[in-house]
Amino acid sequence: MRQMLMHANGQMLQTVVLKDGQLQEFYMERSGESGLAGNVYLGRVVNVLPGMQAAFVDIGLSKNAFLYIDDLLHPHLDKQPEQKPSIQSVVHAGQLLIVQLIKEPLGTKGARVTTHINLPGRSLVYMPRADYIGVSKKIVDDQAREWLRQIGEQLREGDEGIILRTAAASESESALAADFFQLRELWRKIEVYAKEYSSPMILHSEADLMQRVVRDRLTADIDEIWIDDQARYADASALVALMTPSLADRLRLYKNKGQQSIFEYFQVDEQMNLAFGRRIPLASGGYMIWDETEALTVIDVNTGKFIGSHALEDTVFQTNMEAAELISRLLRIRDVGGIVIIDFIDMELEANKQLILSRMTEAAKEDGTKCSIVGWTKLGLMELTRKKSRESNLHRIKEACHVCGK
Repeated sequence: MRQMLMHANGQMLQTVVLKDGQLQEFYMERSGESGLAGNVYLGRVVNVLPGMQAAFVDIGLSKNAFLYIDDLLHPHLDKQPEQKPSIQSVVHAGQLLIVQLIKEPLGTKGARVTTHINLPGRSLVYMPRADYIGVSKKIVDDQAREWLRQIGEQLREGDEGIILRTAAASESESALAADFFQLRELWRKIEVYAKEYSSPMILHSEADLMQRVVRDRLTADIDEIWIDDQARYADASALVALMTPSLADRLRLYKNKGQQSIFEYFQVDEQMNLAFGRRIPLASGGYMIWDETEALTVIDVNTGKFIGSHALEDTVFQTNMEAAELISRLLRIRDVGGIVIIDFIDMELEANKQLILSRMTEAAKEDGTKCSIVGWTKLGLMELTRKKSRESNLHRIKEACHVCGK
């Protein structure tokens, strides 16, 4: 049983995904404060830095955005020059560019932008100048992949590019075409807007949380969608009817049962408190210490009270495997990005280390955000990276102490 719960808490919308009652994913957004990632801007190049092969671009935010040379070259790697050109030969100060924000401002750092525009729809992603067809790796059937590739080739013109998302596998050819033409029309409007202005401004805002959840997460494997607010329920009903009418009968309006909130009724609150703690208990009796900084997350696994019933190696392996399962889930719930270092308990057997690595690698494939398992370091630590586009949920939900500021 997979359930999606949407909880309207004042101006905040919180959404979770449960699998057999266990918390799997968590999203949050305040009304009127949707994230910047995905927005498309008309930007003006402020200065070019040859030594860094990068440029700063004014997009109308308080800090200029950072643009790498790689994000200026052709999106298709095969069409890029063999030797990377100097950025000075590609852009110059004062030049206007259409850019998309791919990483929000974090701490003292400004946003990062790219000229490789991606406009996501429910079943595909439209890329105006990518000149290639991609199919989601989660679609494993070879015939389905080839069928989708052929449809993509029929739809695109010139140097347009398309990525067929996982949801495309269950869509008809006409539905895919409708999604494609809608996104193409959106891009053409963005181009028209850009020609009408000569100063930095926003050209297109990414969808809000409700729209993104319905577009990106509401798939056939979701059995129920519960919403505890009448107005939000009406909004969701309209979106589902438009994007995926076949799932409309799965929407449910939650009415307070015994004055319990939707998160209390489905026992989400307790799971959330554990998921966002610094010391996180394991069912076996072990525990993890979880620390996040601006660029690095460190996780320390300990056996705690778990002493096992066999050899020490077996006890350590069981604790590490349990931790690996939980860490993979918490990375999604916390929406951790950047470098992650995991200090598993030392294991003697190389086979056990490989089993832990294999489990982390398999779990990464289930992550909707790009997650790369680097492997074991020479110091015996597990290293991985996860795409970072905004602050983690931990930093977004916690409040600074009014006394010490921490």
